[in-house]
Amino acid sequence: MNSILSRRRLLQSLSLFPFLAGGAGTFGQSPVKGNIRQSVCYGPFRSMPLDTVAKQFAEMGVQGLDLVNPDEWEAVMKAGLIVTLSRAPGVSIPEGFNHVPNHGKLLEIYTDLIPKAEKAGVKQVICFSGNRNGKSDDEGIRNCIMGLKKVVPLAEKHGVTLIMELLNPFGHKDYHADRTAFGSQIARELGSENFKLLYDIYHMQLSEGNLIETIQKNKDVIGHYHTAGAPGRKDLDDEQEIYYPAVMQAIVQTGFKGFVAHEFTPKKEDKMESIRDAVKVCDV
Repeated sequence: MNSILSRRRLLQSLSLFPFLAGGAGTFGQSPVKGNIRQSVCYGPFRSMPLDTVAKQFAEMGVQGLDLVNPDEWEAVMKAGLIVTLSRAPGVSIPEGFNHVPNHGKLLEIYTDLIPKAEKAGVKQVICFSGNRNGKSDDEGIRNCIMGLKKVVPLAEKHGVTLIMELLNPFGHKDYHADRTAFGSQIARELGSENFKLLYDIYHMQLSEGNLIETIQKNKDVIGHYHTAGAPGRKDLDDEQEIYYPAVMQAIVQTGFKGFVAHEFTPKKEDKMESIRDAVKVCDV
């Protein structure tokens, strides 16, 4: 077991090292500047051989896969990619920390998952506010803080960060953390480096706009980013309204050292071409 874990950590460190040294890609040749560390959500690529996915992503300068299931961790790492954000099996978007009856189940799930993540070298796991179901913002925030206070100490102990996703209220009707202010109040009251927000640029464009100023004001509580074209949640092209180079430059200026993961449905028949274009757009 120890040898397997050592191999995982070695692979992860090897895949990260060229970027930290100022380069990227194979044999020290950098296909990207590396100011934005990029990842891709695994969903659209699960049907492809992982080795093929890993090779093509490495050639683009992509370092990792996002929203990976725990039973996929080992294979992803063996392929030389970082698990940049893990799913939490049994956790659903509607049933989150904003309702006290959910706390027991969530504590059980994360108590099991977080130590496993540490052993595997996975640094971030996802969590959700849950749907309102009649709760006010104040009550939802209070309940989230109450429930997370039981989990965050475990995350701190194991060096794992809980990442709460912000979602728009149109595609995810009734979801409570549909604005940055909701999540940022939770994060600031918890006051832990092991709880951060997933600022989904697509979702927050639909929900509240004012992306750059919001990112700048909340740089202390944002731990992860997702991209997608708005509207439509597709490629980061000229047919959507977000000017991603400016948003990425704003992220760089905050000193952010985490990952920006592409979470969109590629338009092109060649999905890799869509990702390749997105990497270039975000490589500021």
